[in-house]
Amino acid sequence: MFNIFKISLVLLLVFSIFILNEERALAEAQLTDEESIDRVVAEMSLEEKVSILVGPGMSGESLVGLTDAGVPGAAGNINGVPRFGIPAIVLADGPAGLRINSTREGTEETFYATAFPVATAIASSWNTDLAKEVGDAVGEEIKEYGVDIWLAPALNIHRNPLTGRNFEYYSEDPLISGKMAAAVVNGVEDNGVGTTIKHFVANNQETNRLSVDAIISQRALREIYLRGFEIAVKDAQPWSVMSSYNRLNGSYTSANQELLTTILRDEWGFKGFVMTDWFGGYESLKVIFEEGNSVSDVVAQMQAGNDLLMPGTPNQTQALIDAVKSGKLDEKILDKNLKNILKMVLQTPRFKEYRYSNKPKLKTNAEISRQVATEGMVLLKNKQKVLPLNSDAKIGLFGNGQIETIKGGTGSGDVNTAYTISIAKGLDENFELDQDLLARYATYVSTLRGLKEYQKPPHSFFEQKPQIPEKPLRDNEISAVVEKTDIGVIVIVRNSGEGGDRKNEKGDFLLTDEEQKMIERVSNAYHKVGKQVVVVLNIGGVIEVASWRDKVDGILLSWQPGQEAGYAIADVLSGRANPSGKLATTFPMDYGDVPSAANFPGDDPVDPSKVVYEEGIYVGYRYYDKFDIKPAYEFGYGLSYTSFEYSNLKLNSNIFKDKIRVTVDITNTGKVAGKEVVELYLNAPANKLDKPIQELKGFAKTKLLQPAETQTISFEIDARTLASFDENKSAWLAEAGKYELRVGASSRDIRRRAFFKLKKDLIVEEVNDLLEPTN
Repeated sequence: MFNIFKISLVLLLVFSIFILNEERALAEAQLTDEESIDRVVAEMSLEEKVSILVGPGMSGESLVGLTDAGVPGAAGNINGVPRFGIPAIVLADGPAGLRINSTREGTEETFYATAFPVATAIASSWNTDLAKEVGDAVGEEIKEYGVDIWLAPALNIHRNPLTGRNFEYYSEDPLISGKMAAAVVNGVEDNGVGTTIKHFVANNQETNRLSVDAIISQRALREIYLRGFEIAVKDAQPWSVMSSYNRLNGSYTSANQELLTTILRDEWGFKGFVMTDWFGGYESLKVIFEEGNSVSDVVAQMQAGNDLLMPGTPNQTQALIDAVKSGKLDEKILDKNLKNILKMVLQTPRFKEYRYSNKPKLKTNAEISRQVATEGMVLLKNKQKVLPLNSDAKIGLFGNGQIETIKGGTGSGDVNTAYTISIAKGLDENFELDQDLLARYATYVSTLRGLKEYQKPPHSFFEQKPQIPEKPLRDNEISAVVEKTDIGVIVIVRNSGEGGDRKNEKGDFLLTDEEQKMIERVSNAYHKVGKQVVVVLNIGGVIEVASWRDKVDGILLSWQPGQEAGYAIADVLSGRANPSGKLATTFPMDYGDVPSAANFPGDDPVDPSKVVYEEGIYVGYRYYDKFDIKPAYEFGYGLSYTSFEYSNLKLNSNIFKDKIRVTVDITNTGKVAGKEVVELYLNAPANKLDKPIQELKGFAKTKLLQPAETQTISFEIDARTLASFDENKSAWLAEAGKYELRVGASSRDIRRRAFFKLKKDLIVEEVNDLLEPTN
C-alpha cells in the first residue's frame, strides 16, 4: 500500500513538473518582439507553421487558430495561432482606395471607403508629395476599418496601351512608377499599417496572366521592369511584395529564387515578406479545388522565398506538410519564411491591439481625392484659349458619360464608395446647363439601363457593366441646343479592369461610329455659328485621338478621377484649378505605332503561352524618340492656363566625379497662378551600349507660382543615374564621354540644355548574372 502511495506521489510530482515546464515553455514562447520570434518558431508544430505560411482559403477555413477578422469584403487573412499570441492578420485590396464591403449583415451602419483617382491619374500629377498625401489618407482608412495590410500599390509598366489594368499602374517609365509607389507606401505606412507592392514582376497583360511566359532580356528587366520595384523597395521598404502570376523566362515568378531572394533580398535589401497573388502558380483556376491537383510546385515556391501562399488551399497545406515529412523540403526553409512574416505581424495594428473605430475621415479624404483629381488632369488641347470657361457659361452637355461617369476601373482595384459625383452633376452645380438636353440624356440612360440586355448583373467583379450605345442625336435637337448655349461639352468614357485586356477596336481603343458622328455633328453645329466645343475624356487608359482631335477646340483628359469626378472636372473647366498634369504615358497616333503592338499579348491572341518582349528597353517614349515616330501626344506633355519660362540652368561642375547638382529657375510668365512639372532627361554616350536618345532621370513640381514668381528647382545626378545595364558584365556601366542634360516641359519640349563629361568608364554596380531568357 505504501509503495503504491509512494509511486502515485512520484507520478503526481513528475506530472506536476511536466505541466509546470509546459506552462513555462508556453509563457516563454509568446510573440512579443523580434527577440521572441526564434523561441516561438522553435515551439511551433509543423502544422502550426504551415497554417501561417498558407492562407485560410477564400471561405476562411484553416487547420488551426484563425480568429474571425471581422472585416467583410477583405481579400484574405494570414492565419493566427492564439496560443503563441499570434493574431490573424487582415489583408484588403487596392490601389484606388480600400476595398471592403460597404454594408454588413446585422447592422444598418455603412462602411464606405474613399475612391481616389486611379494610379495613372496620380502619376500624371508628377507630384510625389501629393501621392504621399493619398497614401496617408488611404492608410488612415485602412487602420480605422481594422485592416492590417493593403494589397497595393501596383507599379507594373505600361508596356502596351491595351493592358486591362493599366489604370492601376502609374506609367510607361520606371522612375515615375518607382517614385510614385514609394511615396504612396510611405504615406500609408506612416499610419502603422502595411503595403504590398505588386505584381513582381512583368505582369503587363491580363490575357492568360496565370501562366503566360514573358521572355525578357536581362537588360530590359533591369532597366525597365525591375527598376521601379527597386526604387520602391530602397526608398520605402514596403512590408510585403506580391509575386506575379506569370512565368518569367521559363519559370513562375512565385517559384523563382533568383528573383525573390537573390535580387529582391540580397541585392536590394528587402526586409519584408513575399506573398503570391491569389492562387498564383496554378496552371488554371479550374484545378484549384479539384482533389489531387496541386500547384506548380509549392516546395519550389517556399525555397524561392515566396513566404506566404494566398489565399491558400487544403492541397497546398497538405503538400507542404508531406514535403517536410518526406525530406523533400527542409523545415528550416519554412522557419525562415515564417520569421519574415512574423517580423511584419509585430508591426500590425491587430498585434498591437489597436481599437479601430470604423469611422475614418471620409469627408476630409474626399477633399483630398478632389484635389488630387484636379492636379492629375491633363489639358491636351486649348485652341484659342477655349478653357477656362466663364462662370456664367451656358453649356450643352453631350454624351452618356455625363450620367454614367466612371470613378475607376473594375476588379480588385474597384472601391465601394458612398457616391460618385457625375459630370452632369458637377457641371450643373457650377454652370448653366441646357436642362432639356440633360433631362433627355437622363431619361435615355435610365430607360436603356432598364432593358434586360443592359441590366445583366456581373457574375464577378471581373465583369464590367455592359456599355449602352450613345444617345442618338437629331439635327434639330443639336441646333436647338446650340442656339441656347455658349459652348458644347462632349464626354467620352471608357472602362477596363482585371481579368481581360482591351481591344484595338471601335468602342475601346477606337471611338465608335456613333461617338465619331457625335463629335463631328456637334462640332460642326457649334462652329457654324462661331462657338466652340470641348471634349472631356473620362478614361482609364490611352485611346486613339488623332482621327478626331482637330474637330474640337479643347480636350481635357480627366482620367478616372475618383468619387469626386464631376466636381473635380468642374474645378478645372472653370479655372478654379489650373491644370498642371502631364502625361506619364504616351498617346500614339495609331496603335500600329506602339512598339509592342506586333507581339501583344503573345504568340496566340486568345490564349498565348509565351510573349516575347522584342522591343527590349524601347518602351514608350524611349521607342518613339529613338526611331523618330511622332506620337499624338508625347510623354510628359500637358498644357496650362498660364505659361512658364525656364532659365538659368546651372551645373555645379562640368566634370562628373561623384555627383552633379543641377538647378534651374522656373518663372510664371502668364496672368494666373499655376504649377509646372519640370522634367530632367539625360542623353548619354553610346559607344559600347545601344542607348535611347534620352531617358527621364528626374522630375519635380513647382509650388503654386503666382504671376511673375520664380522658383529654383534642383536635381542631383549620381553615378547610377548615368549608368545602363551591360549584360556581358552583369553590371551597371556609365560610359566615358560627353553627357547632355535636357530640362523641359515634355519629352519633346526641351527648354534648356547643359553638358558635362565623364573622363573614364565607370562600373557603378556589379550584380548577379540572373534571369537569362531561355529562348
